[in-house]
Amino acid sequence: MTRPVVTRFAPSPTGFLHIGGGRTALFNWLYARRFGGKMLLRIEDTDRERSTEPAIKAILDGLSWLGITWDGEVVYQFARAARHREVAEKLLAEGKAYHCYATPQELEEMREKARAEGRPMRYDGRWRDRDPSEAPAGVKPVIRLKAPLDGETVVNDHVQGRVVWQNKDLDDLVLLRSDGNPTYMLAVVVDDHDMDVTHVIRGDDHLTNAARQTQIYQACGWEVPEMAHIPLIHGPDGAKLSKRHGALGVDAYRALGYLPVALRNYLVRLGWSHGDQEFFTTEEMIAAFDLDSIGRSPARFDFAKLEHLNGHYMRSSSDSDLVDAIETILPEVGPPRGGPATLDAGMRAKFMAAMPGLKERAKTLIELLDSAYYLYASRPLTLEPKAEALLAEGGRVRVADLLPALEALAEWSTEAVEAAVRRFAEDRTLKLGQVAQPLRAALTGRATSPGLFDVMAVLGRDECIARLRDQAARVGA
Repeated sequence: MTRPVVTRFAPSPTGFLHIGGGRTALFNWLYARRFGGKMLLRIEDTDRERSTEPAIKAILDGLSWLGITWDGEVVYQFARAARHREVAEKLLAEGKAYHCYATPQELEEMREKARAEGRPMRYDGRWRDRDPSEAPAGVKPVIRLKAPLDGETVVNDHVQGRVVWQNKDLDDLVLLRSDGNPTYMLAVVVDDHDMDVTHVIRGDDHLTNAARQTQIYQACGWEVPEMAHIPLIHGPDGAKLSKRHGALGVDAYRALGYLPVALRNYLVRLGWSHGDQEFFTTEEMIAAFDLDSIGRSPARFDFAKLEHLNGHYMRSSSDSDLVDAIETILPEVGPPRGGPATLDAGMRAKFMAAMPGLKERAKTLIELLDSAYYLYASRPLTLEPKAEALLAEGGRVRVADLLPALEALAEWSTEAVEAAVRRFAEDRTLKLGQVAQPLRAALTGRATSPGLFDVMAVLGRDECIARLRDQAARVGA
C-alpha cells in the first residue's frame, strides 16, 4: 500500500524567513496539497546560541502571510534530543556505530594533512575497530556511524536525477557529540522518520547531506524518503542571492508593498514551469504542481517581473482588500510623508472612493500610498518642483480664473467638474491640458496623479475650492 504523502518544511530559527525558504515551504505545501497529504512544520532549533524566539515568530508570521499553512502542531527539534540519543545508543549497541576518542589535537592533525594534500578533511577511522579499553584518560568520546567502506551510496533525486557517491569518499560521521548532544545529521533523519515524512523537498545545498542521511537511514533499517533538491535562487547577476541584491526576508517584501498572492505566484515560477502560464490561482498551482517540472538550473530573481505580477494582482484586487492591505502594513512601514499612521473611518472612506484610480497606476502598496498623497496632504500643499513649474508658467492665473466657474457649480461630481473645466478651456481657446495640468498641480502638489476629475470628486467641493484658493492667492506674489 502506498503511504500518504507527507512533506515537511524545516527552517533553522536564526533569522527571518528567507525568500528561498519561502519558496521551499511553498513547494512542500503545494506537493502535499496536490496529493491530498500533509505538510508538517519543524523548527530546527538545536543551535541554541543562534536560535531565537523573534526568529521563530518571524518564520511563523512569514508563512502565514504567504498563505502557507501546516498540518498539526509545530515540532521543535531540540525538544526531541532524548529520542535522538536513544537512536544513537541503539546503533552503538548493534555494532553499527562506535565510540571515537580522537582528541582535538588528532583531528586538527588530520585537517592539516588533508589541507597539505589538497583534499577534503575526512576522519581516518582510527577508533573504528579499537577496543574502548585503549581510550586515553579524560577524553569524552563522540559516537560515530560505522559507514560502509566500499560500494556506493545512491540517491535517485526527482530534480537532480541519479546521484552517486563512492563510499570510500565518505567518512564515519559523528552522530552524538562528546557532550551528549545529537548532530544535525542524526536529528534530521530521526525526526523525518518519526514524522512519517515521505518526501524531502529542500535546497540543493543539502545534496551532500542526502548521502550522509541515506547511510543513517540504512543503518537504522528505515525506508529512505523520496528526495527533491531544488536549485538555489540567484540574483540578477547570476550570483547566489545575497544582501547586496536587495531585500531577503519575506517580511521585507511585505514592507516593500507586495501582495502575498503576487509573491506566492512569483515564487512558484522560480525554477518550476507549467507551459507558458504566468498567472496562477492557488487552485491552479495545486492542480499543476509536480517535482519533475522543477529545473536543475538556478532561478534568477527579477524584481521587474515581481512588480509586473504585483501590479496585475493589485488591479484585480477588490478596493476593500487593498485598503485592508494598506492598513496591515502601515504599522510596519510607518505613515507616509504627511500621511496617517492609521486609517480612521473618514480616511478609509476616502481611500475606498479613490482606489479605482489609484490601483490602475501603482505596482506596489507603497507606490499606491504615495500616489494617494493628495488624499491626506495638509494645506497649503507642498509642491513638487514640476508642479511648481506648471503653476508658475501662467498656471496660477488660469486656476484663479477658473475658480468662479467651479464655485458656481450646483452639483459636484466627476461629470460636472469635467464639463466645467472643458467649457472654460474652450471659452479661452486653450487645450484641455493647459488647464488640467496646473489644476492637477494645485490640487495634488504633483505633476502626475490618478484621473484629475476623479481626484476632484474624491476630494469634494470644499477641499478642492480651498486648495485652489491657496494657489490663486499667490498670483502676482
